[in-house]
Amino acid sequence: MPITLQEAKVTMVDPVDQLVIDEFRRGSWLLDQLTFDNAVAPATGGSTLVYGYTKLLTPSGAQTRAINGEYSPSEAKKTRENAYLQILGGNFKLDRVIINTAGSVDELGFQMKQKIKAASNLFNWLAINGDADAGTDAAPQFDGLAKLLEGSDTVVTATVDVSTSALMDSNYNAFLDEVNEWLAKLEEKPAALLMNSKMLTKMKNIARRAGYYSRGEDAFGRTVDQYDNIPMIDLQEYYDAAAETPGNKLCVPIEADGTTAIYAICTGLDGFHGVSPQGNKIIDQHLPDLNAPGVLKEGDVEIVCAVALKNSHKAGCLKGIKVQETESL
Repeated sequence: MPITLQEAKVTMVDPVDQLVIDEFRRGSWLLDQLTFDNAVAPATGGSTLVYGYTKLLTPSGAQTRAINGEYSPSEAKKTRENAYLQILGGNFKLDRVIINTAGSVDELGFQMKQKIKAASNLFNWLAINGDADAGTDAAPQFDGLAKLLEGSDTVVTATVDVSTSALMDSNYNAFLDEVNEWLAKLEEKPAALLMNSKMLTKMKNIARRAGYYSRGEDAFGRTVDQYDNIPMIDLQEYYDAAAETPGNKLCVPIEADGTTAIYAICTGLDGFHGVSPQGNKIIDQHLPDLNAPGVLKEGDVEIVCAVALKNSHKAGCLKGIKVQETESL
């Protein structure tokens, strides 16, 4: 049965498992809000976790006809897609002396929280930028929205420049016209608009100018900015420790020309949703047994998942939004 992280928490008896799930929910709005179709089992004779589904590209049409007239044939267009589940997470090792002499600082809890934050941010990055074809054997990926939306008419390029305060003053109405025309291409009002922190700042300022800014709260009582009552979510940054030059990467990138994008999602099993293995334990964690022999104590946390888009008109991307001067990069 499809499940959310909040519902998965209810089924867990171990309070540590519950705390870990809450940390994932706090760290990623997407992980908290997505419904996961927990229907995947390893392929026969192998270890690959694949979720096959049918993606609706164009809906079927209907029309009127005259007496004795015929309908013009039209069929819904669909395609077969596969989502390849990947394992996100990591482990850490601590000397037992550090754990036992940490004092007021819970070093074990600190390391676990940081590992959860890293896994949450990696999920956010993959949900946008993931590309199964670009992954490696050591670091596989699942397809994210940028890949899943390729060729869709819900991908639109913006033409209005909002890179400075003066340009926002003069262009905010024209920019919101583009935003609204883009959103109108979706089948329903989106559950959220996903973006980076710079774009969120721009959208808040533009929405205030137009009178469409409001605030709500998430499940943990934190403020959520809204445009026309649609939550605007900063997907933050992912720290890529495996890169040639380790550093932070925006989950919704700013390109070299100073442009970025906004992603709109309609969540649900008929739209954009998560995918997980069979069972209710989407997230797994292990804390070390401090009474066991050995000086190094190891902990780990992981989530096995992917994302799927079953209808190309239940997500979209407004790209090419000019948010900063090129020379300031």
